[in-house]
This record gives sequence, C-alpha cells and structure tokens, in this order.
Amino acid sequence: MSDVVTKPGSESTAGRRLARRALRTLVLWGAVFAVIALLASCVVFVDETQYVIVERLGTIAAVYDRDEDRGLQFKLPWPISTVRTFDRRLQLLDPPGRELFTGDKKNITVDTYVCWRIAPTSAESSAELSDRPVVRFFRSLGNVSTAEDRLMSRLQSLLSAEFGRVELTDLLSVENSEAGPQGDSSMESLTERLKSRFEKSEEGATSPREALGIEIVDVRIKRINLPEANRFAVFERMKSERQKIADRYRSAGLAQNTVIRSQADRQREEILAKADADAQRIRGTGEAEALRILNQAHAQDPEFYRFERTLQSYHKILNERTTLVLSASSALLKLLTEGIPDIQEPQPETKSADPSTDAPVAEKNVSQSSATPDTISEKTRAEATK
Repeated sequence: MSDVVTKPGSESTAGRRLARRALRTLVLWGAVFAVIALLASCVVFVDETQYVIVERLGTIAAVYDRDEDRGLQFKLPWPISTVRTFDRRLQLLDPPGRELFTGDKKNITVDTYVCWRIAPTSAESSAELSDRPVVRFFRSLGNVSTAEDRLMSRLQSLLSAEFGRVELTDLLSVENSEAGPQGDSSMESLTERLKSRFEKSEEGATSPREALGIEIVDVRIKRINLPEANRFAVFERMKSERQKIADRYRSAGLAQNTVIRSQADRQREEILAKADADAQRIRGTGEAEALRILNQAHAQDPEFYRFERTLQSYHKILNERTTLVLSASSALLKLLTEGIPDIQEPQPETKSADPSTDAPVAEKNVSQSSATPDTISEKTRAEATK
C-alpha cells in the first residue's frame, strides 16, 4: 500500500519540474527574440526610392534624403525612435475630366494630369532639418493622398480661371491636325501659363517647393472634348456647316465647268467653221483646176469629144427593152446609119503671141462641142416618149 501511495506524489513532482523547465526555456527564447527585435528596431534601411525621417519622442532627430544616406542607418530602439518613409519617385495625378466654360461661354470637358514629386534636397541646402523639403511635406501634408487632394483642388481652380480667358475657336485652331498643338499655339501657351501658375503657391509669395516641399515636374492637358449632352447636336451642326462648304465648292465647280464647256464649244465651232471654209476654198480651187484641165482636153479634139458623148448617150438610153422611133434626119441616128466618122489626128497647138485671145476661143469651142451631145440626148428622150 505504501508503494501505491508514493507513486502519485513522485509523478506530480516530476511533472512540475518539467513544467518549470519548459517555462524557463520559453522565457529564455522570448528574451532572445525580444533582444533580436530590439536590435532590429535600431537598424534603418534607406532604400534608393525612399526618403526617411526618424523621430525621437515626437521630435525629428534625423532625415535621410540624400544620395550618400542610402543603405543601413542606426537609431534608438522603438518606441523611443520611430521611422516614417516617403516615396521619392515621380507621382502622377490623373483626375477625371471636368466640365468648364470658355471665354465665349462654351461648355467643354477638359482632361489634365499633373506630374509631381517630393522635392529633392539640393547640395546647397542648409543643415537645418526643418528646411528639408521632405520635412516640409511631412509637416504640411503628411501623406500622398492629402497632397493629391490639395493639388487637385488647386488644379481645378486654375483650370477654371485659365479656360475662362480663352475662346473655344482659339483652342481648336492648329496648323497641322496630325501633329497637334505646338509652337505658339493657344493650347501650348495655355499649358505654359497653367504650369507657371501651378508652380506658385495660392498666395503667390512662395513656390510649392518652399511651402509644401513639392516639386511640380509637368502639367499637361490631355484632351478637350464636348459634353455628352450636347455632343450630338454639335456634330450635326458641324456636318451642316461642312455640307454648306461642300455645296459651295460644288456650285463653284459647276460654274467653272459651264465656262470651260462654253469656251470649248466656241473653240470647236470656230475650228469647224475655219475647216469648212478651208474645205470649200480647196474644193473650189480643185473644181476650177479640173474644169480648166477638162476644157484644155476638149479643146484639143472637139470631134472626138462629140463622138464620146454620143456613145455615152447610147449607153444610157439603149437596152434590150428600148424601142426608138426616130426620123431619118435625127442626129442621134446619124452615127448608127453612117458609122464612125473619120477623126483626124489633133494638130499641135501653136502658141499665139497673146494668150488672152486663145483662151476665149478654146472655151467657145468647148462649150459648143459639149452642148451638142446633151441636146441630142434631150431630143432623143423626147422623141422616145412620143
């Protein structure tokens, strides 16, 4: 019975010993971790994309904002010293578009953006920590969201003031539609004025760098558009204006087309009239020359010409169905009854001293000889009709 009573007591003593040993081990490891955490809180790693401010009991003790401050730095452990980090990279403020009124009371929607950052510390800056730009930013704004709200309100007020001084036609007029606004355009000058005014504080005495520790890198206008409510109406008005311009160009083109056609028709008529006149003149000259040659040929042998004309008359009036009733004294029957007359060889012409006297005689002989066959043919047709 004694063994049974003593065994539970020995087991409880061993358990308490194990518990105390585990507790000491846990306390030891906790102390080690606390020391490690305490030592870790004494180390500050300054990244190249950050500005670091070290506060000691609410007072700024150190500022790491220069290139030589990058890397490991040391401070008192937390909670004696605390660390605040700020992004030193460029920040882009891109607010949504806002409707504004221009100087000619036109309603437009303007999209802008502001590129800014916490101002870097220059090498000439004083050693006072309160004069550092990141310290001004921390004391005046505190964080990036507050800074963006401040910049947005300032941007909206400047946009309303600047766009209220210009007209819409000046904003939309550019030299080259593909290249966009450039040079001395109204949009470019407006952007420059907006940036210069943005770089000053609201009071105009100090710059944002001196007042807030902010550097304004750039301020730009992305887009100018019409409000959704009246965009369709404006587009329709633009179409009607362009249609009027197109109609004016078409009417001017049709008028010029009419002028060109009338000139071309007039030139055509002049050319055709001149060509007809030249053709009549050439034709008359040719016919006169043909008659002259024919008269010369007939004057050489009138008898042969009379004989040829008689044969042509026979050819015209005689065929298989022709019945002629002629008198014995008919000149047309003379060739059929007497046969071919003796035709003498033409004598060579003798040149007279006066050419003007020979020409009428030749023409007279030709006219007499040429008249006889025609007369015979007419008489023959008359007799055949009877």
